[in-house]
Amino acid sequence: MGAPHSAIRIECCRPGAVGAVVRMHGEYYAKHWGFGPVFECRVARGLADIVERADAARDGFWIADDGTGIVGSVAIDGHAAGEEGARLRFFLVDEGRQGCGIGRRLLDEALAFCDRGGRPRVFLWTFAGLDTARALYESRGFRLVDEHADTQWGMPVREQKFVRER
Repeated sequence: MGAPHSAIRIECCRPGAVGAVVRMHGEYYAKHWGFGPVFECRVARGLADIVERADAARDGFWIADDGTGIVGSVAIDGHAAGEEGARLRFFLVDEGRQGCGIGRRLLDEALAFCDRGGRPRVFLWTFAGLDTARALYESRGFRLVDEHADTQWGMPVREQKFVRER
C-alpha cells in the first residue's frame, strides 16, 4: 500500500509528474465513470497548459509521493483569477490511498497558496457523484453555485461548479 500517511511528501511539479497525473486520471475515470480517451486528452492538454505558462505567483501544481511514486495531485490555474477567481484543477488521489488524508493535505496546500497570493475567490468544476470530494470541498468553505447536465467527457454527467470566497 505504500508509505504511511506521515511519509507522504507534498511537492511541486517534477519531471514525469504531468504524464503520471494524466495516466492516474485516465485510468481512474475510465474505471469508475466510463470516460475514454477524450477525457484523458483534455486532462493532458489542460495540465500541460498550466505547466507551460506557469507563473509561480499565480499558478501551482503539487503532487503527493509515497516513496513508490505519485499518488495524488492538485493544481491551481490562476491565469484568469482577476475575472473569476483561481481555478482548482486535477485534484485526485490514487484509489488505493484514498481515505488516508492525502487529499486533505493537497487541497490545503493549494488553498494556502491562494490565500498567500491574495486570491479570495477559488472555484472548481466537478460532477455529481464524487461525494467524498464534495464533502472535502464543502469542509474547506466551497459552496455549490451551478449545476447542469453535460456530455463534454463523452458520458452524461451533472456538472457542478463550487466556489470558495474569503
